[in-house]
Amino acid sequence: MRRFLIVALLSSSATTACNEVSRADPSNASQVASGRAIYAANCASCHGANLEGQPDWKSRKPNGRMPAPPHDDTGHTWHHADDILFGITKRGMQPPYAPANYQSDMPGFGGTLTDEQIWDVLAYIKSRWSLHARDAQAQIQKQRGSS
Repeated sequence: MRRFLIVALLSSSATTACNEVSRADPSNASQVASGRAIYAANCASCHGANLEGQPDWKSRKPNGRMPAPPHDDTGHTWHHADDILFGITKRGMQPPYAPANYQSDMPGFGGTLTDEQIWDVLAYIKSRWSLHARDAQAQIQKQRGSS
């Protein structure tokens, strides 16, 4: 009986940990709707109304900076854990999210958006990913021990 209880408790804890929902929940319709509006007002001018990014986003612009990448499946956003995406959005492309002295047009939105609004934008972005991209990003989350 004692062994069964320990196994049951461990199974219950593992299930709870695996089922934890990210603060950027693409299945939360309210959060996604809020994020869609915030994205349109603050992000779409650079990253595109359809998350498509700027043209030729993998090549440096004449000023040496990188164009805004897409946030859809064709970009690399889904290759990063939520805490990294949150940090870049809040603080901009600066250490620890970029090398020292890295020049970027990506501003930090910490003075413009609340933490909740940033999570809403991330939920919206994630809601536009394919199931494959969402699953891959969830594995990255799991490997980092984040949710």
